[in-house]
Amino acid sequence: MSDDHTHVQEFFTARAADWDDRFPDDDPAYAAAVAELGLRTGDRVLDAGCGTGRALPPLRDAVGPSGVVLGADLTPAMLKAAVRAGRDRLGQLLLADVAGLPLRAESLDAVFAAGLIAHLRNPAENLRELARVVRPGGTLALFHPIGRAALAARQGRQITPADLRAEANLRPLLSGSGWRMTAYVDEDARFLALAERLG
Repeated sequence: MSDDHTHVQEFFTARAADWDDRFPDDDPAYAAAVAELGLRTGDRVLDAGCGTGRALPPLRDAVGPSGVVLGADLTPAMLKAAVRAGRDRLGQLLLADVAGLPLRAESLDAVFAAGLIAHLRNPAENLRELARVVRPGGTLALFHPIGRAALAARQGRQITPADLRAEANLRPLLSGSGWRMTAYVDEDARFLALAERLG
């Protein structure tokens, strides 16, 4: 495992046990973001970098009992926290890296990714891997429950022009990785970029 992976795992392992308690008010924001994916009953969806599985309840509600919900995360402690919260009953949890997902090409209708993009080691390659597993016309939601400025303030830093989530950076990154950005929202209450899988 690379140093980058080890660092990400250490960061989230240390925070897994009380992650949901630290951000108790985020659930409505997750549900609203999932609604933007336009999922239908029976759809197949992946929560990439699912953490403790906070998106799994609204994802399951959106696709219904006939749909498929997967949650993939790199950090075993986060998946254990998802199981403790009972969210493994809402979807199948996978210990997996978005650099190489154990899924067939074009097997999904959509991918939801909360807080993922800041932790990607090779964003273009990783977004291409997400595109690989989604059918043409399928959707991707890159979400964070607070916007870039609010997050930077929380972390005591400034937003730089190099920020991957800036629209000017994210749009070409997505288009070079098999996606076309269809919506971009960056406000204090949420960050949400939507993209469509190119044919």
